[in-house]
Amino acid sequence: MSNGQWYPPEWPDRIRALASGELTAVTPKRAATVMLLRDTADGPAVHMLRRRASMAFAGGAYAYPGGGVDERDDDHLVRWAGPSLETWAARLGVDTASAQAIVCAAVRETYEEAGVLLAGLTPDTVVGDTTGDDWEADRQALVDRDLSFADFLDRRGLVLRSDLLAAWARWITPEFEPRRYDTWFFVAALPEGQRTRNASTEADRTVWIRPSEAAAGYDKGDLLMMPPTISTLRALERYATASSALTGAAEQDLTPVLARARLEAGELVLSWPGHDEFTKHIPTGGGAQ
Repeated sequence: MSNGQWYPPEWPDRIRALASGELTAVTPKRAATVMLLRDTADGPAVHMLRRRASMAFAGGAYAYPGGGVDERDDDHLVRWAGPSLETWAARLGVDTASAQAIVCAAVRETYEEAGVLLAGLTPDTVVGDTTGDDWEADRQALVDRDLSFADFLDRRGLVLRSDLLAAWARWITPEFEPRRYDTWFFVAALPEGQRTRNASTEADRTVWIRPSEAAAGYDKGDLLMMPPTISTLRALERYATASSALTGAAEQDLTPVLARARLEAGELVLSWPGHDEFTKHIPTGGGAQ
């Protein structure tokens, strides 16, 4: 079956270089991405963006709002609502400082790229419309890294609502990729009173789409996606509401998924453990099948 799996043509050569010792794997950077959901008459829809074709990593692919961790958020305690840092650390498989930074990255990137902020003035409230000029100035300062997310929360007297997030999956970019990320996937519901917009310079389109519809587009080859994206979409299909998806997140396995490459019967075999649909067979002389 034809599908829209993102597959860079340079991968076979990079896999061979790694196997021969000509290529050294770079250390992956911590990152977070958020599957933002809203309920519709036909079930929950997820907010997705299409990365610009000019992007060096996954250009043209559909993805969720997300990006790298800002290391400044490791050591500055923020006003926090929801599960404790210790609880988050146990769930994410990291120490408490890293847990705070990863959750901060999830909330910050959702704000930077979609204009949605999972924070409130109190532990049981969420901010409303965030489209004013003063909000935009702060959002741009976050994008430019002139302002850390912890300082942003402090300046506005906001509490980070970690209870509005749930951890869903963890994927690590293959060792042969020059840009590598150790990415935690989260799920969240669109807060009442807020709306999404394409605030990202990295995206040329955003959509609200039902997971089953997005997966069908991928299967037809119409929508380009990386394995983690289509895998998480398929896992979302079974949920009838955004709230049930958040509840169901507790059952999701956060064991890191890392692609493996091996030589078998004269061809390179690229696989993602536990996700057989993404396996690629690469003849030693050429392209993938």
